[in-house]
Amino acid sequence: MRILILNADYPRFLSWLYRRTPGLENEPYAAQMAARNASLFGVADFYSRNFAGLGHVAADIHVNNPWMRAAWAREHGLAAAEPPSPGAPAARSAIPPWVQRAVAPFKPVLRPLARKVGLSPRLDAEAEEILLAQIEEFKPDLILNQDLFHVDTRLARRIKGIGRPILIGQIGISPSRGEDWSVYDLMISQMAAVVEFFRAHGTRAEVVHLAFEPDILDVLPPPPQQEFDVTFVGAVSVDHQLRVAQLEAVARRYDLKLFGSGLNSLPASSPLHRCYRGEVWGVEMYQALRASRVTLNSHIDAAGAEAGNMRLFEATGVGCFLLTDSKDNLPTLFEPETEVAVWRSVDDCLAKIERYLGDDQQRAMIASRGQAGTLERHTYRRRVEQILQMLA
Repeated sequence: MRILILNADYPRFLSWLYRRTPGLENEPYAAQMAARNASLFGVADFYSRNFAGLGHVAADIHVNNPWMRAAWAREHGLAAAEPPSPGAPAARSAIPPWVQRAVAPFKPVLRPLARKVGLSPRLDAEAEEILLAQIEEFKPDLILNQDLFHVDTRLARRIKGIGRPILIGQIGISPSRGEDWSVYDLMISQMAAVVEFFRAHGTRAEVVHLAFEPDILDVLPPPPQQEFDVTFVGAVSVDHQLRVAQLEAVARRYDLKLFGSGLNSLPASSPLHRCYRGEVWGVEMYQALRASRVTLNSHIDAAGAEAGNMRLFEATGVGCFLLTDSKDNLPTLFEPETEVAVWRSVDDCLAKIERYLGDDQQRAMIASRGQAGTLERHTYRRRVEQILQMLA
């Protein structure tokens, strides 16, 4: 089969990527794609390389990357507006933090309205036409759309009209309400609640978890010295209020190092401000994890009782000792206290940090078993095989 993966990147990551490689925006499309994948951020080309490893022809499109899009258009004789300079950092949200906190529980209902008034990410008309041209040139039999916001159901229907490919959508958060999802042949999510939502709306849906790519281990620099007692890598936004409470408690007792985004949404009194070490992406993120004696995990509030975020697999995949929040389905992914350590309350988290910082041998044993479990059960090759079996 010919398989195309559609994805989108955080604007902050794109700004970082192009600032660290001056002139990248002027390079050919293939060179920009290679630099993007070499960063190892997110899923990079992990799906496409594993589809290709099974004998398929696979490629990626990063739908919201204006410099890659412009390069592709130039190389194919299409008119494209000159994209903005990548030199400036991405702009922060103009919405006050207190408003963001107030509307956080209602996001799935508010997304259609936000799209109409221009507050939700979407492609402009030119970007849509170039994307459709890219799809028409590739002639996919199967499209895996990992961004249901830039590529909404309206655009998905236009895409479906190009050769009638099998269309799979992947989403890890509560989907927008009021959409007609019937354009998709299959929806996948790591969250059972999201799967049930799609099934209730008449769309076939299955649980497919996130994963780790073992090839990362072959290209990362040597592991750094474990200089950090406790770290957290991720966002501390209004969607993570339980996480913020946990991390603030940890910060009051331990030398927590925080890498990530969203700090501007917290009040100035939060102890997390003094823990902040900036954002890290891809290779730098993995190295920050590996430099940690204990790295913490706490799921987004919307996850409820379900485990399955990317940090579970990224941290264990590179051999970190992970202390994660207890979830009902966690034992189906990792064996608690054998492959990952588990906290059930803030006080329990503090106690577990104290316990494992004082036991190097046990910490190393759990980290080793966690990595072995991920490399055996939670690779992108496994996920790709699972998706293909569903289609069979």
